[in-house]
Amino acid sequence: MQLAANNRSVAAWLLACCALVFAIVVIGGVTRLTHSGLSIVEWQPVAGALPPLDEAGWQEAFGKYKQTPEYRLVNPGMSLDGFKNIFWWEYVHRLLGRLIGAAFLLPLLWFALRGRIARALTWKFAVIFGLGASQGALGWYMVQSGLVDNPRVSQFRLTAHLGIAFLIYAGMLWIAFDLLFPRASPVSGRLRRFAFALAALIFVMVLSGGLVAGTRAGLAYNTFPLMNGNIVPPEIFSLDPWYLNFFSNMATVQFDHRLIAWLLAFLVPWFWLRVRREAAPGRAKLGAHLLLATLALQIALGIATLLLAVPVPLAAAHQAGALFVFSAALFAAHSLR
Repeated sequence: MQLAANNRSVAAWLLACCALVFAIVVIGGVTRLTHSGLSIVEWQPVAGALPPLDEAGWQEAFGKYKQTPEYRLVNPGMSLDGFKNIFWWEYVHRLLGRLIGAAFLLPLLWFALRGRIARALTWKFAVIFGLGASQGALGWYMVQSGLVDNPRVSQFRLTAHLGIAFLIYAGMLWIAFDLLFPRASPVSGRLRRFAFALAALIFVMVLSGGLVAGTRAGLAYNTFPLMNGNIVPPEIFSLDPWYLNFFSNMATVQFDHRLIAWLLAFLVPWFWLRVRREAAPGRAKLGAHLLLATLALQIALGIATLLLAVPVPLAAAHQAGALFVFSAALFAAHSLR
């Protein structure tokens, strides 16, 4: 009984951390969509926890921003009030990152000192903490790429930053599921592998979405289902060498993102049918239902975001939807382990 209570309390802490990561991913998306990510030009993990507190502080922060290529090339003549609008999004994003670090580390130490952390989980928590620590440095490394000449962050660094956030989220969510749910009755190995393959493919789609965001490919080819009248846009291999097209060509990046969406639109209903037909546990059936529903919603959000040329509310909802789909896939895969 005591072990079950310990497991529930540790799981509740992990789920709370997952909620915070969910929030920072969405706020990070809004920060990118509002072009706020380059408003804070220094990385100060401790001193940066406080925003400017008086007019002199605001003028100093604004003066530093005026030295950046984004101000000179994109926002010349921006007012202090305009700067404050973009500053607050980036500030909240960074502050939430600090909060997540504290929300993970402090309870972890408390649970460990009270002997509530199983030894088998020690290395898993160490990996998650290491990923979290590296995430802050990677975030600043990403911001630096937009402070030199081109006022746009590297799509590679942006995608890596997004991918690590999803990995941290997945690690905490999976451990929470382990603590809350016992192993189900055995199912076919093929169905289990199918579930894990879907979760992996959804993660790949998240990464492709990072490339779409980093190259601003969502602002091009705003038609559906064709891409400006073509199934395959003729510009898909316009860059040389050819492999750069998969990372830097807006046509190719958006085409790949659509292609994965079409693949999931076929595979997820197939998985749903397989789960229904086989002697899968009730949680697996629930997971399959959730996965099918969240994917349908996510595809609808993606199409609407594309057709309307990436309005901020819809695009932020689409980023949140990716986490919902990923969560449902992990839940389904875990129920079949």
